Amino acid sequence: MTETLVVQKERLWDRAGAARGVGTAIGILALTRLGQLLMIWWLGSATAEPRSVWDRLLVWDAGWFLRVAVDGYPHGYTYDANGVLQGNELAFFPVYPILIRFGAAIGLPASTAAVLIAWAASIGAAVALHLLGTSLYDKRAGWALVAICCSAPASVVLSMAYSESIFLALVAGMFVAAHRRVWWAAGLLGLLTALSRPTGAAAALGLAVAALIAVWSLWRSERRIAWPPIAAAAVALAGVPLFIGWVAWRVGDLDAWFKIQTAGWGTTFDYGTSTWDFLNTTLRTGDGWVSISIAIILLAALAAAGVALAQKPWLPLAVYGVVAMILVYGQAGFYHSKPRLLLPVLLTLLPAVVAASKARPRVAILSIAAWAAFGLWYGAYLVTVWPYTL
Repeated sequence: MTETLVVQKERLWDRAGAARGVGTAIGILALTRLGQLLMIWWLGSATAEPRSVWDRLLVWDAGWFLRVAVDGYPHGYTYDANGVLQGNELAFFPVYPILIRFGAAIGLPASTAAVLIAWAASIGAAVALHLLGTSLYDKRAGWALVAICCSAPASVVLSMAYSESIFLALVAGMFVAAHRRVWWAAGLLGLLTALSRPTGAAAALGLAVAALIAVWSLWRSERRIAWPPIAAAAVALAGVPLFIGWVAWRVGDLDAWFKIQTAGWGTTFDYGTSTWDFLNTTLRTGDGWVSISIAIILLAALAAAGVALAQKPWLPLAVYGVVAMILVYGQAGFYHSKPRLLLPVLLTLLPAVVAASKARPRVAILSIAAWAAFGLWYGAYLVTVWPYTL
């Protein structure tokens, strides 16, 4: 069994182009990040409130993560002067703040550690995405997946002190391990994924599907149970309930995490009612080009997911994508955060990835470059000119 896994890993490494292929993926990421940072500098220098590029990478949710890293989690609910429940740091999952704290422990300022960890995780995400695309399709698909994902309209968060880069690296790595049936790595990465963001629950379900496929395959061929995939799935599935349960224990209220989310960010699952109302109102009234563009992005993502499902992708990735999209579209909350929440879904990117991998290289490069020019500018605009949180 061990020899088989070694052969699988070597074969994937070779298929991905070995060090040169992985280096190309990292180079693609570097181009997107450098290009977007330049756009942030350019757009930011023309605003009424000039701020450094560095400061713009540390806005909004970054402050919450930094407070958790520096001060720890609060011991209960937070109320305003009128006794109204407010959101607090207990809403934020622990992997990213723990890493920031480690960075601060070795002497880095917490803010510096937060950004550097996000950048390092982005490199990990690029490598994992390339390996995933290669494992599912081929080397060109791996590069296309990196380029398309890392230049998407909300990909600016990959440079910011946000948890998306860590989540993306972990979820892509988890699916690579599951696809190659390296179950110990899949389980560990699945647990860390689930402790990074709430949508880690969707990733864990995807891993559970991969485990069921492996168990059924071994049972059909050898009439015995494969325990490693079962253990991997169980470990990953425990992640989100563990953190939510810990918050409940810390506060002394069973649904404390959900109450904090609702109080702070209006995040409740309303079966898509608020998303439908946003789309209906925005597309009828045309209330600002950003809101219209977000509505178009949400509809385009749905259409892309439909095309992807019609192409019959790897089932675990499809299950993860569908469940994650249900969570994003089905909940109330800030509409302008939804493109960011869709960034790590991956299912919506598969039609473009497959098309790019089959197209002539020049056509693929020009098409992705056009996508990147818009996506990188769009993200830079949102953190410089657009006044609301992502």
